[in-house]
Amino acid sequence: MTILSVDNIFKSYGERILFDNMSFTLEDQDKVGLIGINGMGKSTLLNIISGLDGADAGTITTSRGLTIEYLAQNPVFNQQATVIEQVLKGDSLAMKAIREYQLTLEDIINKPDNIDLQILLAELTSQITSLDAWHLESQVKTILSKLGIRHYEQRMVNLSGGQRKRVALAASLITPCDLLLMDEPTNHLDNDTIEWLEKYLANRKGALLMITHDRYFLDRVVNKIFELDCGNLYIYDGSYSSFVEKKIERRSLESAMQAKRFSLYRKELEWIRTGPRARRTKQKARIQRFEELKESVGVSDDSTLDMSVGHSRLGKKTLEIANVSKSYDGIPVIKDFDYILLRNDRIGIIGDNATGKSTLLNILAGKIEADNGSIDIGPTVKIAYLSQESEDMDQSLRAIEYIKSTAEYVTTAEGNKISAGKMMERFLFPPDLQWTPIARLSGGEKRRLYLLKVLMDAPNLLLLDEPTNDLDINTLQVLENYIDEFNGAVISASHDRYFLDRTCHKIFSLEGPGNIIIHVGNYSDFLEYKSLSSRPDKKMNFGKANHPATVKAQPSPLRFTYKEQLEYNTIQADIEALERELSSLDEEMSKTSSDFVRLQELYQKKEQTEDALLNKMERHEYLSNLEKQIKNSKT
Repeated sequence: MTILSVDNIFKSYGERILFDNMSFTLEDQDKVGLIGINGMGKSTLLNIISGLDGADAGTITTSRGLTIEYLAQNPVFNQQATVIEQVLKGDSLAMKAIREYQLTLEDIINKPDNIDLQILLAELTSQITSLDAWHLESQVKTILSKLGIRHYEQRMVNLSGGQRKRVALAASLITPCDLLLMDEPTNHLDNDTIEWLEKYLANRKGALLMITHDRYFLDRVVNKIFELDCGNLYIYDGSYSSFVEKKIERRSLESAMQAKRFSLYRKELEWIRTGPRARRTKQKARIQRFEELKESVGVSDDSTLDMSVGHSRLGKKTLEIANVSKSYDGIPVIKDFDYILLRNDRIGIIGDNATGKSTLLNILAGKIEADNGSIDIGPTVKIAYLSQESEDMDQSLRAIEYIKSTAEYVTTAEGNKISAGKMMERFLFPPDLQWTPIARLSGGEKRRLYLLKVLMDAPNLLLLDEPTNDLDINTLQVLENYIDEFNGAVISASHDRYFLDRTCHKIFSLEGPGNIIIHVGNYSDFLEYKSLSSRPDKKMNFGKANHPATVKAQPSPLRFTYKEQLEYNTIQADIEALERELSSLDEEMSKTSSDFVRLQELYQKKEQTEDALLNKMERHEYLSNLEKQIKNSKT
């Protein structure tokens, strides 16, 4: 059944057109993921549907009695309301009864002998029973518990930004509605909570329209994708994976059409160059058609982002962490942590909220000091730190002024100098948007601008704290490609499971209190390892009696095998030889940029050499740790 129809809506801000006569419908069981480049109007569309904003033209029709609940990206709160008042904000009798019931339970915990409270609780219990609302009360408890909300009497003004977002999320899930609108619901959630929310929304009855950049989340929750692109809306049935396949098909079709336009354009160009006299009507019409063709050929409907930013040379010594510890109020966050960073490390930091992910990055970046231990940074290391909160941007500055405060020019990986303005165009800031005051940019555009500023400084060690927050999928894809080609180490604290799988080959899992598990592999590999390690040991049964065999193993001294000792003696020289080979290949590739065949051969050889170097580095790390264990076993 159709619950909402959007007909020919138009919306613009100045000369910027967000929606150009856009139309679509929502059915009662639709679960829709709304995606598109930041600044295309995704949040604006939700604001219009929810009634917080209006379209310049067009109509929105809803089914009779339709109820809409909206989780905004930056929710507005009653600062003096308690948590439970904010969560159970509905005016229905059931919601009021459950709100009073929860508050009374809290009071009874503090005053267990108060007879009046006990009588009130009995009355509320009877009222909830008569309203047949115990299922709703159970749902409330489950949602609050899963989102880590336990102190119901706290005032909203006293909560952190992340806590407020979780309260707003709980309120949107608890409030009964026919259509649930959600803007970036996974922000500020840890991975376990995201997985729970994923299952909850997949099983929830009713329509859903949400903005999210979490591609695993999209793949597992939605049955339809809306893509906003340059004022147009493209609709795809199916999950995110299905969308990717269908978009490729659409692009192939459009490419074929574009090729035909190019062919026609070339013929028209040949004719126009003959210098026709523009006095005759037919000639005038043909010149007009040429101009229209020229515009259609020159316009692409999908901007691409190019992060080919240069980097500084990184020497052999990178960053050595030795016995680092950090505590807050006597509670350890990091305890006796040791690690030697490899030159091409791709590390993902995971853990529940408040376990110390940002603390670890801040210590590595030199923003805060460790209580104990040391961090030895190599002389050639140049750190770039993308913090979770971005930075305190001067809102009155124009976007290009903000970028120029770091550098007027940047040298790309190919050795070319590019101006700040040209680099901004690569980051989807066209000339007119470059001169826009930062205050007028969307949240996603500000985050992208901040990312560009960080990369403009040509770093060789990237520290990324929740880099995927507020970035659209297009930007994320290119950031992931940039990390692939980045000639240095990258350490990312992230809740985005797709991003972790895509970019990381090591995981630092903060298990608390202070313990850090280092696992070689991406996030999915780590989950599999955790799943296997949590299973009880299986006993192996042998013989006709089917009794478990018990063998007493004699402990043998820990030592290198003959082959391991030989490998350890030569592995450092092997690593240096591979690094020299990579440098030689890079130099040769720069000299043969015009010879495509030779360039392909060199590129394949470079990939093979990088893989060999990565394997050698991982073996070196393993053998070094083994040597340390052998020494410790002898003492």
